[in-house]
Parts: sequence; C-alpha cells; structure tokens
Amino acid sequence: MTRRWSIAGQLFALQVLVVTLLVGSCTAGAVLLARRDARNAATLEVTGVAEAIARSPAVADALRSPNPTTLLQPYAESTRLATGTNFIVIMAPDRTRYTHPTPSLIGRPYAGTIDAALAGGTVTEQFRGSLGDSVRTVVPVRAPDRRIIGLVSVGITTAAINHSLRTQIPAVGGATVVALLLAGLGAWLLSRRLRRQTHGLGPAEMTRMYEAYDAVLHSVREGLVVADRAGRITLVNDEGRRLLGEELPAEARDLIASRRTTLDEPILAGDRVLIASQRETRFSGRVLGTVLTLRDHTELRALTGELDSVRGLTEALRAQAHEAANRLHTVLTLVELGRTGEAVRLATAEMARAQQLTDQVVGALAEPALAALLLGKSAQADERGVELTVDDDSRLDNDMLPSRDLLTVVGNLVDNALEAVASAAAPRRVRVLVRQEENDVLVRVSDNGPGLTDEQAAAAFGRGWSTKEGPGRGIGLSLVRQVADRYGGAYAITRAPGGGAILTVRLPVSR
Repeated sequence: MTRRWSIAGQLFALQVLVVTLLVGSCTAGAVLLARRDARNAATLEVTGVAEAIARSPAVADALRSPNPTTLLQPYAESTRLATGTNFIVIMAPDRTRYTHPTPSLIGRPYAGTIDAALAGGTVTEQFRGSLGDSVRTVVPVRAPDRRIIGLVSVGITTAAINHSLRTQIPAVGGATVVALLLAGLGAWLLSRRLRRQTHGLGPAEMTRMYEAYDAVLHSVREGLVVADRAGRITLVNDEGRRLLGEELPAEARDLIASRRTTLDEPILAGDRVLIASQRETRFSGRVLGTVLTLRDHTELRALTGELDSVRGLTEALRAQAHEAANRLHTVLTLVELGRTGEAVRLATAEMARAQQLTDQVVGALAEPALAALLLGKSAQADERGVELTVDDDSRLDNDMLPSRDLLTVVGNLVDNALEAVASAAAPRRVRVLVRQEENDVLVRVSDNGPGLTDEQAAAAFGRGWSTKEGPGRGIGLSLVRQVADRYGGAYAITRAPGGGAILTVRLPVSR
C-alpha cells in the first residue's frame, strides 16, 4: 500500500525545494555580481596603471630615444610586478612592441585594438592575445607638444580574475551552506509543529474527516460545545446554538471555565433546563480542551413534574377513597343502629369540608389551571399529613400571567414548602397567598418548618442548592428565580414569626 504524505511532510518538502531554489538563485546571482564586479575592478585597475605609465615623462623620453626597449622593458616589468597586472606593453604608434613579459615577442606587432587610442581616446576590451583571454586597456602617450608618440597597453588575464574569484568560493559556499541549514532547520521545526497540530494526517484524510465531522456535528440532536485549554469556545453546533441562545448562559460559562468532569448535571439556560455532561479531550496524553454535551430536559422535566403531581394526586385520592370508605362504613353502621341523625351529621360535615376548599379556591382564583394545581397540592398535603390552606385574600384574574409561568412559580414554592415541613413536628401547616396588587402579582408561601439561616436564604434560589441530599435537587427555586428575572420581578426568603420560612415572589405585569 502506497503511503500518502501528510500535510506536514508535503509542506516540509515544498519548503526545502523553495528554499534550495531561492538560496541557489541568490548564490548564483551573488557569483555573477562578484564576477562582474571583479571585471569592473580589473578594468579600472588596468586603466589607472596604463594612464599612470602614459603620463610618466620618463616613458615619453624613452620613446624618443634611439633604443626604447633598453629603457622601457625593465621599467615595464618592475611596474607589472608591483601592480599585479599580467602584462604591460609599450608600443610605437605602428603597433611595434617595445616591452612584453615574453621577451621573444618584443619587436612584433601588437594584436589588439588601438584605433580609438590613436585618435586620443582610450580602448577597453576583452581580447584573446598571446597570454590568452584578458581584460586590457590602451591609452596614448603624448609628447610635450601633444603629439601621440606611443601607446601603453595594460592587461589582466581572465584566468587571473577567475582565480581571485575562486578564492572567494569558500566564503560564498560556507554562507550558502549555513543559509540552507538554517532554512532547513526552520522548515523542519515548522513541519514538526504542523504535524503535531494535524496529527500527521494528509490533505485527503483531513478533507474527508472535516466533511464527516461537519455533517455529524450539524445533524446530531444533542448540543455540543468544544472549548480549548484556555476555556475559549472553538465550536458550537446547531443544536447547541438553539439550546444556549446567542449569549452563553452564566452557568454554562462557569461549567466550561471550571473544566471539571461532570455527568448529567442540570443547568439553566433561559427558561430551559439542560442536562450537561463535560469531559476533557486528550490526544497522546496531552489535554486539548473540553467537550460539553447538552440535552434539553425542559419538556421532560415538565412532564415529570406533571407525572409526579398526578401520582401524588392518585395516591392522595386512593388514601381519601380508603378514608371515605371507612367513613361510609361508619355512616352505614350508624344507620343500622338506628342513629340516623348522627349518620347525617357525619356525612354532611365531610362533604361540607371538601366543598368549602373547592369553593374557596375556585372563587378566589379565576385561572383554572392554578385552581386545579392548588386543589391537587391540597390532596398531596392531606396525604402527607400537612394542612394546606389558601389565604382568604387570594384574588387573581385569569389574564394576568401566562399559566405556564404562574404554575412554575406557585407549584415549585408549594413543593418546597411541603418538603420543608416534612420533618417538622405536628401540626404541619403551609399557607398560600396569590394576589393581584395593581401592576404586580404577589405569590407568598409560608410554612412552619425549621426555616433557613441567612446564609441558606441567600443561596436558596441558586441552581443546585438544596437542604436535601440526592441527584436532581436544587432546580425548583432556580426555575422560580428565572421566571422572576425574566419579568424583572423580585424574590426573597424571610423568617416566619412563629418559626418557619416565608417565600415571596413579585412579578410585574402590564394590564
């Protein structure tokens, strides 16, 4: 099976290729520039030497002597050795050489170009002569009367120029090698970091992975929030955005920031109850961040609450049916004994008590759902041995608040009060007041339980706080707090005068 290159490997190979080409191009350019500079420097050097010799009065005098070679050859050779040039040729205007590094060529004609020099100018050229390719210059020698009486040619061979360039090759080569090593090291470090970040995957693998993950993330029915090691959110899928809304709720933000592992922990997000599970993500033992999954528990919790209410009401009705059967048996026995008067009084007293509570609740509260809730809670309270009463001052129209919010507040406050008096000594009492006060709806539930300390009262409306142990607790009062916050209302817990607690909620409403 052919092994596919990872993105890091491809990037490393590409960087090495690009850097090699770049450094090679720069080195070649540097060599060409150095070669050009060397030729320019050689041209300037031979021009300067030739002009210095041509302006020397001794050279002009020697050219007018009967035997110029005798005087000029030693001078030309000593000057050549002193200046490091390869040849100095002093000649007559007809090209006849008076000097040359090779004595056998003295007296023979000069082979280069001299036309511009005979016209009074300077000849600069690269020419292949008796010593090979050379960079040379030719300048005229003038007599005191400005006549041209001779020419001076000074040259440096190309081999000499190349030799001077070759002496610079180690420095240029060393710099090139160092540049390649540094560039290769940088490319290796970058590819190593990229390999660590991409986990050694290739482009095709990452493309398939992205397509698959993107499809999965946007199709799952659980909310998903991914955060990095610093707690910054890097990904929220569609369901997560739907559940959390545009702004991250405080409880979700605190849970992500804590980075603690949790399983099926309830959190509040607006009017939703979400079940959150969080764990760290690791790769090769290294912590990458956290993944938070969210499930909407609002409808399930509402159904569970309704089921609990129905179950409690059923149990209360069962107990009441059992109690009613006992009373009916008693009435029948009294009738059989001929004590019909006492039988009638006992039967009518029980009917009057039940009807009185129904008339009170229905007459005071026009909201049918709330009236049904309180009647059901009254049956639950009877089953638990708690006396639940509705305050005579309770009055509420049926268009003040949405029934769902009203049931959330009243139901949770009553449930909290019933739990509070569960461990109290008899008689156990819970009193409910639901009253309309101008632009507010006042809900007040009091009990004669053990009450709460100031610290407990301050924390009671927080999510997860409860005086009872066990999972799933600490949600009811936090839901009440959410409803109050949404309406801009207020909530408080105070001590009851005779012991116990009073929970008060005010919900501003517009008529």
